[in-house]
Amino acid sequence: MPSVVHVEPLTTARALRGPFDYLRPEGVDVGSVLVVPFGHRDVVGVVTGLADGSEHEPVAPRRVLEARLPAELVDLALWMAAEYCSTPARALSLLLPPKGTRAKTALWAAPSGAIDEQERLSERQRALLASLPRFAGGDLAALRRLEARGLVSIAPRVVRRAPLHVAVGAAREQPELTADQAAALRAIVTAPPGERMLLHGVTGSGKTEVYLRAAAEVLAHGRGVIVLVPEIALTPQIVSRFVARFGDTVAVLHSKLSPGERHDEWARLRAGEARVCVGPRSAVFAPMRGLGLVVVDEEHDSSYKHEGDPRYDARRVAERRAAQAGAVLVAGSATPRPESVHALARLRLPARVDGARLPPVEVIDMREARRALHPRTHEALTDARKAIVLLNRRGWSNFLTCRSCGQAWGCPSCDVTLVMHRADGLLACHHCGHREPVPTRCDACGSVSIARHGTGTERLESELEGNVFRLDGEVADPARVLAAFEAAPRGVLVGTQMVAKGHDFPDVDLGVVVDADATLRFPDFRAEERTFALVTQLAGRAGRGIQPTHPGRVLVQTLAPDAPTIRFAARHDADGFLAEELERRRALRYPPFSTLIRVVCSSEAPGAALAAANAVRRRLSDALGPAPLFRLRGRERAQVVVKAQDRAAAVAQVGAAVQQVAADRAHRAAAFSVDVDPQ
Repeated sequence: MPSVVHVEPLTTARALRGPFDYLRPEGVDVGSVLVVPFGHRDVVGVVTGLADGSEHEPVAPRRVLEARLPAELVDLALWMAAEYCSTPARALSLLLPPKGTRAKTALWAAPSGAIDEQERLSERQRALLASLPRFAGGDLAALRRLEARGLVSIAPRVVRRAPLHVAVGAAREQPELTADQAAALRAIVTAPPGERMLLHGVTGSGKTEVYLRAAAEVLAHGRGVIVLVPEIALTPQIVSRFVARFGDTVAVLHSKLSPGERHDEWARLRAGEARVCVGPRSAVFAPMRGLGLVVVDEEHDSSYKHEGDPRYDARRVAERRAAQAGAVLVAGSATPRPESVHALARLRLPARVDGARLPPVEVIDMREARRALHPRTHEALTDARKAIVLLNRRGWSNFLTCRSCGQAWGCPSCDVTLVMHRADGLLACHHCGHREPVPTRCDACGSVSIARHGTGTERLESELEGNVFRLDGEVADPARVLAAFEAAPRGVLVGTQMVAKGHDFPDVDLGVVVDADATLRFPDFRAEERTFALVTQLAGRAGRGIQPTHPGRVLVQTLAPDAPTIRFAARHDADGFLAEELERRRALRYPPFSTLIRVVCSSEAPGAALAAANAVRRRLSDALGPAPLFRLRGRERAQVVVKAQDRAAAVAQVGAAVQQVAADRAHRAAAFSVDVDPQ
C-alpha cells in the first residue's frame, strides 16, 4: 500500500515547483484535502498522487480536512493548469468549497419510543412530544428534562442552508414535443459516450425542454447532469424549470450564494444527494460522480470565460469534463459561435414551438437623431403592453467634461473616464471600483459649467414612462427584478446585455436595441459576432406566446443601418451570418482556424511591464508585440499576442517563456497573466 502522498500546496506563487511528498495518513487518497507544514507555516494542500516511497524524508500532515475532491476533478485541474498556462495550485483552488466553511449542526429531538399512557406528563409535555421529531430550538431545556426520563433522544444533526429560489418564468405543464424537438432529443439520448453536439435553435424553439427531457433520461439511468448558464441573472428562470421537474435533487452553485449555502450545495453534490447542478461557469466544477450529461446553454456568451488566473473557458472545460466522464455534451444557442459551428455536430430547431413567426425587425437610422430614443421608438413603447429595451451601458452618463476648459473626469488608477451614477451621487470606474462624488465645479479652472455626455441604463430608466424595471450590473437581486417584471400587467424592462439572455416571458410584444452598432466599433475580431448575437438574442425575447397573427416587433436603433451584421440580424439569418463570418476568419487565420494566446505583463514600476513583455516576446517564435495597454488599477500594462496553428505546441511554448521570465529577478516587479483563447 502506498505510504507517501504527493501534495500540491494551495499557494499563489507561480514559480513554485510541486507537488511535495508527505506521509500518507490512513484513509487519505487522491483528492483528499490536508493541512501540511510548508516552510515556516501551515497551508492547505490537495493530494494529487500516491507513491510507495520518496527520495526525501517526508513528514506527516497536520490534519485531514472534511472536504474531498473526486479524483477525476483533480485530473481536470491539472489539465487546466497546463492548458491555460497557470499553476496546479491555482486551478485546484477553484474546485474547493468556500474557505473556512463547514457543515452547520443543530440539536435534533425525537421520541425514544412509544409513550406509556400511564406516564405522568403535563399537557404541555404531551404537546411537546407530539411535535417531535424536529430541531430542539427554544424548547431545549424542556426537552432535556424529558431526555433525562428516557422519553426523548437529542443528538446533533446537519442543518441544510438551502438557497432561496425566486420563482421566475411562466409555470407550465410538460408540453408535447415538436417533431424537431423529438428528433434532437433522440439524437442526444442515443449519442455515444463523449459525443459533442450543438443544439442550434431559433429563440423560442424549446431548447430548454429538450435539456429537461434529456436530463430525465440521464437521471433514469442513474447518472448526473450539469447545466451551465452564462450569468446569475439567467439562473433563477432555468432553476425554476429544473426544480419544477426534478425537485430537491437540483442543486445550485453560484457566487451570490452565502458561503454556508455554497458549502451545503457543494456537499449535497459530492454526497450524491443532488444529481443535477445548475449555475454559471463555476458549476462546471460540481463535485459529482457518474456524470452523464453536460449542457452549456447560450453557449455563445463571453461570460463563460473566467477573468482570474487560470483564465479558463468553461465551455472548453465542460468538453474536457464530459470526455473524462463519458458524458454527452450539448451546447445550445440561437446564435452559436463560429467555433462551435465548425467543430460540433449540429442539431436544428428551425421554428418556434408555438408556430409563431419570429418578430419582424425594423432598423432605425439614428445618424440624424438628437436623443437616445427615436420618436418612433417612443411611440412604440407607449403602445406596447410589455417591452424589453437593451442599452449596453450602465449608469447615467458615459463621462463628464468641463465646458470651459475641456477637462474630462478620469479614474486616478486607470486610463479611462468615470461614469456618472446619479442615484448614488457618484462618479465610478467600472474597472477598478474607484468612486468619487459628482463634481459641482471644475477643479482645474473653477467653472460650474459641467457637461454630461451619453446615456446609460440609469438615465434611460428615468426617461421612460410607466412601470419601468432596470436590470444591470448595479442591481443586487436580478431574480426579484425579473419576477416583478413578469408579474406586472404592463411594463418596460431596461438594461444591459443581461436582458437579452434567455429570458422567456410570454407577453413581451416589443424589443428595442439602443445603439446596436456600439460593439461593432470595438477593435476585436469578434465584434461582428457579438453584435449579431446581441441584436438577435434581444429580438428573440419579443413575440413569445403572442398570437401567431401578432408576433410582436423589434426596433433596432443604429448609426450603421447598412452594416451587414445588422442586416443579417434583422433577417434572423444566422446561417448567412455564420457562413460569411467563417469565410472571413479563414482568410485572416482567426479562430477556429488558429489559436490566439495573449500574455499581459503589468507592474506599478514605470517601464517594468514593457520590459517584461519584451523579454517574453524574445522567447516566442510567432508573436506580435509588445503593445502597450491602458493603465489599470494603478498598474502599467503591455501585451504580447501569439497566433498559432498548433495549439498544444503554442500553449507549451508560451507557458515555458512566461515561467522563465517570471523566474528572472530582473522582472520581479512584473506580474504575468496568460489568456488562452482571449474573449
